[in-house]
Amino acid sequence: MSWGTELWDQFDNLEKHTQWGIEVLEKYIKFVKERTEIEIGYAKQLRNLSKKYQTKKNSKEEEESKYTSCKAFQTTLNEMNDYAGQHEVISENMTSQITAELTRFVQELKQERKSHFHEGRKAQQHIETCWKQLEASKRRFERDCKEAERAQQYFEKMDADINVTKADVEKARQQAQIRHQMSDDSKGEYSSVLQKFNREQNDHYYTHIPGIFQKLQDMEERRIGRMSDSLKTYAEIDRQVVPIIGKCLDGITKSAESINGKQDSQMVIESFKSGFEPPGDVDFEDFTQSMKRTVSDNSLTNTKADGKSDAKVPSKSRGKLWPFIKKNKLMSLLTSPHQPPPPPPASASPSAVPNGPQSPKQQKEPLSHRFNDFMTSKPKIHCFRSLKRGQTQFDSYHKGMMKRTLGKPTCAFEAREYVVSPPVID
Repeated sequence: MSWGTELWDQFDNLEKHTQWGIEVLEKYIKFVKERTEIEIGYAKQLRNLSKKYQTKKNSKEEEESKYTSCKAFQTTLNEMNDYAGQHEVISENMTSQITAELTRFVQELKQERKSHFHEGRKAQQHIETCWKQLEASKRRFERDCKEAERAQQYFEKMDADINVTKADVEKARQQAQIRHQMSDDSKGEYSSVLQKFNREQNDHYYTHIPGIFQKLQDMEERRIGRMSDSLKTYAEIDRQVVPIIGKCLDGITKSAESINGKQDSQMVIESFKSGFEPPGDVDFEDFTQSMKRTVSDNSLTNTKADGKSDAKVPSKSRGKLWPFIKKNKLMSLLTSPHQPPPPPPASASPSAVPNGPQSPKQQKEPLSHRFNDFMTSKPKIHCFRSLKRGQTQFDSYHKGMMKRTLGKPTCAFEAREYVVSPPVID
């Protein structure tokens, strides 16, 4: 099937159709351009994402990268970087093999189409000119025939009239002959022009136009074939990077399989192992022995010695305390004195104590033990001036207090009131 024989009278429709074909090709080129832009943007985003999560040098993350899970993650980031490179390859190949090539082809196609339709319009203009010449020759021949007929009728009328002179009849006869000659000439010219037009028309519709339309048909089929090849190239460009992308994905899978939880656990042990032994059992400290003593059983000197020996009791278990508790906190817990009981009532005399608001759970302690605590404790010295100024009064106070309370049993909170809380000495 040929456009020249089947579509000999569809010049305008073929012109629109070929223009539409070029627009389709340009639309496809625009589609490929946008695809390349997407690939470039996607590759850039993948690279930025990979760079964002890469391990920074001289940081804590670099120390943590020794674990297999971190190494697998870093391998994944590297593979994603290569994955992004393949998308850049897709963009570059599509730009060079499709966009650039088709852009040049479309320009050539437009020029070729323009040339073909220019030739077709020229052929149409020529046949239209021939047609106009034929019409003019025909009208002239028709006019000459009518004038020759009128001249012939006028001659016959003059020849039949007896009142007309012979000279007038001769003149009418000559005029009729001239008109007949003109009509014959017009007839010959019309015949010649008609034959020429028929030849031109035959060449136009059977030679020129079919040849032009055939060229347009070849151009259109070439355009369609080029688009088919471009679509195949479009798919082939993607197919070429699939094996490499598959290798990137295989690398990610391999890195995931290389993760070893037990190995990472062992590395945690090697990183944080301190070498200390776990703490042993804490010994029981019996504080009730000092409560069982009485003043009659011990002297002041023995009391001091007992106080020193009791103070050394917790030292046996100090070496076995939990190693991760701060030393200052342990020492503060071990050496902190007992919380003092609530203050005594207003009447603090020994006679009023049994009937006072003392709790039944509180037990009496020997005065010697409270005095021992006071003697072994270290009072706070705010300044040397106050120490020097109040040393004499402080000694006299202790002597009087010892004469008053030594050897007399009393309640624990009363002893603390006398011993632990001395009056302020200016």
